[in-house]
Amino acid sequence: MTHLIQTLVLGLLVGGVYALMSSGFTLVFGVMRIINLAHAAMIVLAAFLTWWVWDRTGIDPLLLGVLATPIMYGVGWVFYRAVIARVHRVDHELAMVASFGAAIAAGGVIALIWGADLHLATPDYFNKSFTVGSVVVPRAQLYACLGAIALLVALYVLLRSTYLGRAIRACSVNRDSAALVGINIERTMAQMFAIGAATTGFGGGALSVIYQFFPESHFIWIGRILCVVILGGLGSLFGAGLGAAILGVGEALTAAYVDTQWATTVPYILIITILLVRPRGLLGSRHRADGGHA
Repeated sequence: MTHLIQTLVLGLLVGGVYALMSSGFTLVFGVMRIINLAHAAMIVLAAFLTWWVWDRTGIDPLLLGVLATPIMYGVGWVFYRAVIARVHRVDHELAMVASFGAAIAAGGVIALIWGADLHLATPDYFNKSFTVGSVVVPRAQLYACLGAIALLVALYVLLRSTYLGRAIRACSVNRDSAALVGINIERTMAQMFAIGAATTGFGGGALSVIYQFFPESHFIWIGRILCVVILGGLGSLFGAGLGAAILGVGEALTAAYVDTQWATTVPYILIITILLVRPRGLLGSRHRADGGHA
């Protein structure tokens, strides 16, 4: 029983980080109907930035992840204005293709700057843990999870309690009606995309501490992110949290009771299963052809 509880705790801690990593992706789709395949590349970029500064200064990489949040907001804003908005006007489906091309290009640029080797940030608490009864709680995973939850709460408050959040939610329901009440649609879309990118700041900082990473690892992470959002329901923030918890626990149980190598197949097994059983996800809603909710 202790081993099972230990495994569940580890899975939930990792799931908290997965939830933050996936939140920006699912919100961008929920509001803009854009599948941003460059989202994972942004996470890896943030991981490299935090690792690079940590390696030279010794500053906590999780704190650097918080500081990277506004930087990634700026990256998202520029990427949207320079690429996504332009191709989206021509054909909204091209945005996904453009983001995939940008992800490949980003991986190449990152490799040119930092090399193709594996990297990992190891702060002082990296190998330390808390003991609660017979359960060991690694500090790195705990701090990363708590930081991710705090940022998810802040994101929820922003969406529910600010003018920008209300404008974003209005655009997600009906853009024409939102424009009629004075909302600047293009500016709101740019801000939404940038906020989605901003979540990759701390996500990358957490990644740099709890997983080894390299420039092309964004291909691995986009699979996990797609699993989370498809499982929870595209466009659902709460769904992302639920899907992340299921994925984290599923990977931990598979690694503990089956084989660590089989853990990498869990995201894809979950994707196939949920598409067969409930295509819109656990908490997702049907979308009409005009972009509204059924």
